[in-house]
Amino acid sequence: MSRLFVAVFPSEEAVDHLRGHLPASAARRPEKWHVTLAFLGDVPDADVPVVAAALADVPPPGPITLRLAGAGRFGSVIWAGVHGELERLGSFREDVRRALADAGLPIDARPFRPHLTISYRYDRRLATLLDGYSGPSWPVTEFALVDSVGGDYLRAWSRSLCP
Repeated sequence: MSRLFVAVFPSEEAVDHLRGHLPASAARRPEKWHVTLAFLGDVPDADVPVVAAALADVPPPGPITLRLAGAGRFGSVIWAGVHGELERLGSFREDVRRALADAGLPIDARPFRPHLTISYRYDRRLATLLDGYSGPSWPVTEFALVDSVGGDYLRAWSRSLCP
């Protein structure tokens, strides 16, 4: 069984900039930082190629520019806000969701609130540090199908957003 989601990842520059504004204890595992476009959950391993094939048919929107700025929380989760071309990102996300649904795959029905999870444990000091944060813009040039395996995120498939 694979635990799958579709995501975009910030650039190395954006990750390094954010890490430099956080205490070391909060900046662990930045290779996992991502913006989720669609969460599929548990999918039989035999269906992973079906998911990849569905995603391969999503029309590329071209590069999208994003920036991490501000913060918020969902319960105990602290996240960095995502700013920039959110309308284009949202449209692309809907194309991804439609392709998955058309292939008969399960997708999460929650509304799209682009964010990058920093911590699963609320810490007022961390929230305050992130509240005024504003990072560099970066071009999102690819998206990925990601498998969560034993706490690691493995890219099972990826594709360029540029036509």
